[in-house]
Amino acid sequence: MNRLKQLFENKNKPLLSIYYTAGYPEIDSTVNIAEALEKAGADFLEIGFPYSDPVADGPVIQESSQKALHNGMSLKVLFERLKELRKRVSIPVLLMGYVNPVLQFGVENFCKAAADAGVDGVIVPDLPMYEYEELYKDCFLKHNVSNIFLVTPQTSEARIRKIDDLSNAFIYLLSSSATTGKQLDVSQSSETYFGRIKAMNLKNPLMIGFGISDKKSFDKAAEYTSGAIVGSAFVRLLGEPDYMNKISSFVQSIKGN
Repeated sequence: MNRLKQLFENKNKPLLSIYYTAGYPEIDSTVNIAEALEKAGADFLEIGFPYSDPVADGPVIQESSQKALHNGMSLKVLFERLKELRKRVSIPVLLMGYVNPVLQFGVENFCKAAADAGVDGVIVPDLPMYEYEELYKDCFLKHNVSNIFLVTPQTSEARIRKIDDLSNAFIYLLSSSATTGKQLDVSQSSETYFGRIKAMNLKNPLMIGFGISDKKSFDKAAEYTSGAIVGSAFVRLLGEPDYMNKISSFVQSIKGN
């Protein structure tokens, strides 16, 4: 059983995942941040690989991507840095980014390098589902790397059922169709959306992302799903002085006791 499945099966409280950009704020900070997040109580991590045209990301993550690229981060460099990951980090780790760098790296090479580094899954929002199913699924399965699909308020029930069939870890439920960094919308329409997905009784657990920035939004998301993903709020912290010493208090401010 891989680390992700074990985490969800054994969970006894809402799970917190933290996203941050590889190579930001420094080229060598990626594994140090991962280790600090585990010690602080994060349940799993999403490490973003930067791309020059991050269309789904808000300004905070866009800026981090630009700085990471300027620092020299690439998939090749990231996999080099991740060689020490599993010597220092035991919680599940996913990679998240856009499909172009993956295709340029080669999907087979990407899956193998991810598996060799101890990566448990990947999130590639702009990888079409039919391409994954027809061209790449066997490669992901061979290397035991879970592909995580995204669901939005506009996703049809038929597509959600299909995603559930193709998934083997969890489903990433976007809180809205906005870019990252927007505050969680807790309007009647969003609660109806969350409730509709929950009522489908899908086989795979759900995590909510986009707009989770504090304990209130984390707790709201956890009413409907297994937990939530914090991205922009944490990336913003990484831009502050002495950020390493602030990681523990940040995680505790989201999770509480």
